[in-house]
Amino acid sequence: MLSVEEALEKILSYVSPMGPVEVELPDALGLTLAEEVTSPLDLPPLDNSAMDGFAVRHADVAGAGRHDPRELPVIGYVQAGALPDRDLQPGTAIRIMTGAPIPPGADAVVPFEDTDEVERKVADHALDRIRIMQEAPLGANVRPAGEDLRTGERLMGRGDVLRPGEIGVLASVGRQRVTALRRPIIAILSTGDELLAPDEAPGGGKIYDSNSFSIAAAVRRYGGEPWMLGIAKDTLEDTARKLGEGIAADLLITTAGVSKGDYDFIKDVLTANGEIAFWSVRMRPARPLAFGVLHAPDGRRVPHIGLPGNPVSALVAFEQFCRPAILKMLGRTSFAKPRVRATLRDPIINTDGRRVYARAIVTWEDGRWWASLTGPQGSNLLTSMARANGLAICPEDLDEMPAGAEVDVQMLDWPEEAAV
Repeated sequence: MLSVEEALEKILSYVSPMGPVEVELPDALGLTLAEEVTSPLDLPPLDNSAMDGFAVRHADVAGAGRHDPRELPVIGYVQAGALPDRDLQPGTAIRIMTGAPIPPGADAVVPFEDTDEVERKVADHALDRIRIMQEAPLGANVRPAGEDLRTGERLMGRGDVLRPGEIGVLASVGRQRVTALRRPIIAILSTGDELLAPDEAPGGGKIYDSNSFSIAAAVRRYGGEPWMLGIAKDTLEDTARKLGEGIAADLLITTAGVSKGDYDFIKDVLTANGEIAFWSVRMRPARPLAFGVLHAPDGRRVPHIGLPGNPVSALVAFEQFCRPAILKMLGRTSFAKPRVRATLRDPIINTDGRRVYARAIVTWEDGRWWASLTGPQGSNLLTSMARANGLAICPEDLDEMPAGAEVDVQMLDWPEEAAV
């Protein structure tokens, strides 16, 4: 029986990054860039105002204050997106909006709130003159041209992950599309005669298939493209047929059919049409976990991860093995989930020398992290996974971690109330 680390190393050795494709910018979030990008322009292209106010010469307002204002004639107006139609003359001001180009001759901007504009408007006075109530040093509230980017400057390169900030930077220099590693297509198959599709009527000892949907959601969350194959019946023929459809994908994930029951046919299909790398991992939940490859007609060796059928086991195993595989296929090089050190409010019992991943609710209280178990830890209790935002880890060599013990928690989500 392999350790979690040994199983993950084996899986990752079978998967590779996807090839590059051209992607529209709105669809590139989370992808890994496959090109070098330099700026084709200065950003901002011109000196511009950081405030709504009045463009001035700083020398004309030197020493200005509430009790010693400088009154200047207003000779023009510049809005964002327009160019100034005149130069600023000494001893004058030009009304200007945030983002508007600085008129030639101006070297500072005085915000509206440091003038008497509001009072003039209330008194219904013309805005052909303005009193400046605060001096403005040279360059005050002026954004210099090229302050953010210079023409030819390297923006990002191969291997960079496109987050919202990177997407915004690319848009700011006029890019409509980028070359990035494509999203892997992940085929997802549930197995079992007991399973119902959502549009089928309940009854007769049947249960609705939740695994296809939770796994598909997890695939999408981590950047893959889920391809739901439906449900395979408990026959060798139907299992083989469905798996045969799935080899068109980049990775095939199945749930159930990986134990030693009479109707667990995944192993038989892998034996006949591919290779089996391992069949069991020293963890709980999710000990029965199959990994191997299926041989496609075009010569590809399609990796296959066979998750357990119990819904919690499937999701816990997905986080440990499928998620890193998808990230590697996306071109990532770091696969670890964030971890915190928390104090247990409930004990974790380890009965069989496996690494335990206990569903936990992690909170930040009184300057420290706390972990409370979500209740009974049966691997069939999917609601316990829905309530959890972390997995508290009890090592293989401990029989118990009592309440009050410090525990490593693999975070699934961060609590909104955390203030660290």
